Amino acid sequence: MRNTRRSFLGGMAALPAFWATALADENLPPSQRYRRTPAPITSANQVVNVMDFEPLARAALPPAHFGYIATGADDDQTVRLNHDAYAHFGIRAHRFADLTKLDLSRTVFGQRWSSPLYLSAVSAQGAFHPEAEIATARAANSRKTQLMLSTGATAAVEDVAQACGAPHWQQLYPTDDWAVTAAIVKRAERAGASAIALTVDSQGARNNETLERAVREDNRQCTDCHINNNHAMWKGRAMFAGLDVSRVRSLTPPAQTLEYIDRLRAIVKGKLILKGIVTGEDAAAALAHGADGIVVSNHGGRNEETLRATVDCLPEVVAAVRGRIPVFIDGGIRRGTDIFKALAMGATAVGIGRPQVWGLAAFGQSGVEAVIDIYHRELATMMRQAGTPSLERIVSTDIVKAS
Repeated sequence: MRNTRRSFLGGMAALPAFWATALADENLPPSQRYRRTPAPITSANQVVNVMDFEPLARAALPPAHFGYIATGADDDQTVRLNHDAYAHFGIRAHRFADLTKLDLSRTVFGQRWSSPLYLSAVSAQGAFHPEAEIATARAANSRKTQLMLSTGATAAVEDVAQACGAPHWQQLYPTDDWAVTAAIVKRAERAGASAIALTVDSQGARNNETLERAVREDNRQCTDCHINNNHAMWKGRAMFAGLDVSRVRSLTPPAQTLEYIDRLRAIVKGKLILKGIVTGEDAAAALAHGADGIVVSNHGGRNEETLRATVDCLPEVVAAVRGRIPVFIDGGIRRGTDIFKALAMGATAVGIGRPQVWGLAAFGQSGVEAVIDIYHRELATMMRQAGTPSLERIVSTDIVKAS
């Protein structure tokens, strides 16, 4: 018996290290238990799935910059729940469908999109790659994907619009100075923005502990990136260049009421989207006051620890607007199956924030393109398995609450 055991242990020692590690932890799922140590990734097309871009971004970025994109509020639970909640829904696979042609396209505000995916607003992309939003806009252009540009973009809106090659959406932090608000809207529309997406979920300070810890681990000087160590968006970001910001104290007005929405609606020439709606009551109010679209969003869990995933908020918002305006959703969408589930629950399209930045940080434009390609490939795969050759065929009965 002793010789047998010794022979067995000797054989184990001769196995590759990854097998020994895998067999030591049988609680891991098979995809992790039997995964070899990966070869170094040198190009974006070698990345297998969207989540695999995150460690590449972490390796490429200084701690504070990665902490900025990674952070949530308080314990980061809402960040985690945004994605985990998609696992609460299963997809009913259907057979006997004609899948000769697969159509991922969708018409939004009269424009034909290549897919129901858009790039949501992420500010200060110069912190993640030297080409910043220009690289992201070029990726959006090459993949015919809608871009929502942040008010806090590093690059100028005119340059981004040119790189995008199509009308972009302009996310709006209006500030507490109406003159600045009106000037931003005018500049964005002059640059070709077809929609203004007002962020309504950034009321006051937020508690970003993960970012705070990351900043403490970063041994660089903040003044290398922030002039006079000032982090205020309105002091240094391109959108505010040439504007009198002397009266600005906050990114949002203290009274962002429905009357404020009416005032903004009156000056926006294109579509007005309200980003950050998570209840049916607010959705109905937004519709009544002229919103052309709604984004179900909790700012990626960055602003408030509500512990409500956006996909769990989606049904009541969809019910409240009753198909009269499109409903978009962002937050935690990491797989093509997540997109499928959101569409089945009534979303018109879905936005991604962090994943585009992971791709940007790792490989620049090609990284963002690879992220988009992976989502498209996974969505197409799920549509085939579900027997839905077009987005219009994806309906509520295609998903069930998982046990």
